[in-house]
Amino acid sequence: MSLFVFHGLDRVDGLEVRKATRPAHLAWIETLAPRVKIGGPMLADDGQTPVGSMLVVEAETLEAAKTLFAADPYALAGLWQSTSVRPFNWLIRQ
Repeated sequence: MSLFVFHGLDRVDGLEVRKATRPAHLAWIETLAPRVKIGGPMLADDGQTPVGSMLVVEAETLEAAKTLFAADPYALAGLWQSTSVRPFNWLIRQ
């Protein structure tokens, strides 16, 4: 399997969608274990307000990764303003 990084930026009015959908999103992530390698919210300049998400997961192909991320409850709820999925080469681990 290969690694893929998902980057999603929330729509401007997405904070309430994020809050309402977070339990389903976290439950979805649990179903992916142990394929999720790292992930979490990206934050605004205030260091507290979520403005997006980043996940690195294992998948067979880029298409499989895109299909996987499309099933995220955040995606299904329309949270994202923009997304990208790219192959990822994890070189540095500490």
